Amino acid sequence: MRHWISFPRSEGLSSRQAHADLPPGSYERELGREGFFGPATQMYHAHPPTGWIDWEGPLKPRAFDLNRIAPASADPWQATMVLHNARLQLRFWRTTGRMPDLVRNADGDELLFVHRGRGALFCDYGRLTVEDGDYIVLPRGTLWRSEFDGAAELLLIEATGDSYRLPDRGPVGAHAVFDPAVLDTPVMDEVFRAQQTPPGVEETWCVRVKRRNTISTATYPFNPLDALGWHGDLAPVRLKMRDIRPLMSHRYHLPPSAHSTFVAERFVICSFVPRPFESDPGALKVPFFHNNDDFDEVIFYHRGEFFSRDDIAEGMMTFHPSGFTHGPHPKALAGMLAPRRGETDEYAVMLDARDPLDVGPLPAEVELPDYARSWRGRPDAQAAE
Repeated sequence: MRHWISFPRSEGLSSRQAHADLPPGSYERELGREGFFGPATQMYHAHPPTGWIDWEGPLKPRAFDLNRIAPASADPWQATMVLHNARLQLRFWRTTGRMPDLVRNADGDELLFVHRGRGALFCDYGRLTVEDGDYIVLPRGTLWRSEFDGAAELLLIEATGDSYRLPDRGPVGAHAVFDPAVLDTPVMDEVFRAQQTPPGVEETWCVRVKRRNTISTATYPFNPLDALGWHGDLAPVRLKMRDIRPLMSHRYHLPPSAHSTFVAERFVICSFVPRPFESDPGALKVPFFHNNDDFDEVIFYHRGEFFSRDDIAEGMMTFHPSGFTHGPHPKALAGMLAPRRGETDEYAVMLDARDPLDVGPLPAEVELPDYARSWRGRPDAQAAE
């Protein structure tokens, strides 16, 4: 266990409580370690800490419109690489209809998030129906394929050399945020059995296995999804975003870590879903400015109105490398104590990576070149709009 140098102090003009009752005219910035789990200091500034007028260099905040990625083949290994490091790969897959082959990831667990589309996923363990807003965790080595009713768009997040687990909910207990009872596992129903190769029939099926980012293909004279049954406690699971019940505090703005959904050794997945705004008059109603100096932060915007971001739409993704201050845009900051509505209306997937992420070879038109300048403007001027 780390023994941090800890000496709580207060200097100059400050608030007694983080994220509440800020000194008049001030803007709070949190400097923290270990994401939001380690020691932290709240700094109070006379100007918004994101009030830069220009940016140069690789640390600049970036945004991508994944809607501009061209549809790929029915092979998920051809999905567009968006972000990656040695411990994870985040790809965006635009596909249609039925996969002709089966695939298996031998590099790590795979997390699928269905952004758009409806259909079924067939795997060793049976069949799962899937639709937009679904997470599907596929343990490493699971054989699978999908059949969508039409076009579909998915995030594919590989935990390279690792496994997905549920976060420790601490004193709120294992049933907080979502009860594990809402996790669905595949079923071996009539539809699953009907797709198996009938006795005496020979049909060719290819299995495309990814190992060390290289594809190998095994060919069978039958459909390898021929399991008759299974028992145990290792299986794919489906979690519906609508089954997530977020932690809330009416007097304190909770950090993103409170909304953790799945964890791996070197990154965490969080889910933002609608919730009431804080009702205490002095509590911040928007994310606080912060330096997350141990994690790169990524948010994929799935549905709704994203209250802390301006000019961000469904299907876009923001990427904030660790090492600089970030926080709400000016229009959102204008409502930091008095929001325009009673609750948030957003669905988003957040990824915090401990190791630096690299951007994949994206088409030039996918990146929003002026995103780093989107914090320009004064919040008081925006409030008058």
